[in-house]
Amino acid sequence: MHSQSINDYLREHIRTVPDWPAPGVQFRDITPLLQDPKVFRVLIDAFVHRYMDKALRPDIVAGLDARGFILGAVVAYELNVGFVPIRKKGKLPFTTVEETYELEYGSATVELHTDAVKAGDRVLLIDDLIATGGTMMAGRRLLEKLGATVTEGAAIVDLPELGGSRKLSDSGLPLFTLVDFEGH
Repeated sequence: MHSQSINDYLREHIRTVPDWPAPGVQFRDITPLLQDPKVFRVLIDAFVHRYMDKALRPDIVAGLDARGFILGAVVAYELNVGFVPIRKKGKLPFTTVEETYELEYGSATVELHTDAVKAGDRVLLIDDLIATGGTMMAGRRLLEKLGATVTEGAAIVDLPELGGSRKLSDSGLPLFTLVDFEGH
């Protein structure tokens, strides 16, 4: 790995599954990144080293359902900050706020406990992949409803052709991703 970038190293461990979940879709499967302990450590360290910087250090990490939970919880642990899950509707047992967003075919709703963050908290919002940006935008709106500031959105993979990263950046959300894949 010394002769190649971390980004290229991680890219080599992302599996592309053609025609899943629908014909013509090139699914970017991150599970191989998680299966190999060395690769998983390189992945987590790439995020942790970035957010250890005082200017970027969050007060809390929020992870988007479901793969954002894997990354977010480990990154929060390593940074010694709290972690909060942003879940699909109906999965959280306490009082929640909710945000509905549009999908390619329909809509979805995510929720957050009302006591998950406090006004003024600096939050890192993390997920595995940015496609259309809808989930991350909804997560950001939830956190802001509670008075928190989302300092950055982070993901392993960006699919720039789908426009999500552009939409998020245009909304003023700084983004950090490790691997870009052109095409679907």
